[in-house]
Amino acid sequence: MLLCDIEGTTTSIAFVYETLFPYAAQAAEAFLAAHGDNPEVALACARIHQDATAEESQLGGLATVLAVVRRQMAGDVKATGLKQLQGLIWRHGYETGAIHGHVYADVPEVFRAAQSVGVAIFSSGSILAQQLLFRYSSAGDLTTLIRAYFDTTSGAKEQAASYHGIAKHLGLSTAAIIFATDRPAEAEAALSAGCTACLIMRPGNPPLPALQRCTIYPDLRSIVN
Repeated sequence: MLLCDIEGTTTSIAFVYETLFPYAAQAAEAFLAAHGDNPEVALACARIHQDATAEESQLGGLATVLAVVRRQMAGDVKATGLKQLQGLIWRHGYETGAIHGHVYADVPEVFRAAQSVGVAIFSSGSILAQQLLFRYSSAGDLTTLIRAYFDTTSGAKEQAASYHGIAKHLGLSTAAIIFATDRPAEAEAALSAGCTACLIMRPGNPPLPALQRCTIYPDLRSIVN
């Protein structure tokens, strides 16, 4: 199974930080005002409320949610409630054509070539956000090439236990999983779990520290070739 990270691996970091995050930040207030009664939105808001500080809680209602969202987005916090809300906001953006998901040119090619072993995604973004990016990608709908999606509800990407859980869910041994990411700490966690791991060094990705245990590739093609 080819298990892929998104940001910096299938998709440019610039797209995430210059398109997706600003869109969610700008649209959050109006989206919550219009869709706050939606059960999916209400569930995300309830989880966001759990992350509120005492001061934020005193604001009450949607004001508390917005305060937490703005604080967490400013700090790039990987909180489940925030990620769920961002996914819902992005769904609106994708469905209205305001945004389109970026994928590198090799991604569709590699996903098709890896169908014999299967492709899955593990990202800190919500499962909904992952599905939307690949459904509304610049290369067309790629969701038919992806067997499973995993997010922070499966655990942190820097913890080996997360990869054991993913393997169990897929009905595989960890040795049957190749994890591709741009983050050394995530690769180390996958290695500790018994997976094969490789690091992807795309243009614009942060420099990698020296003496990595994992093979470093410029894209995903070398993994399946």
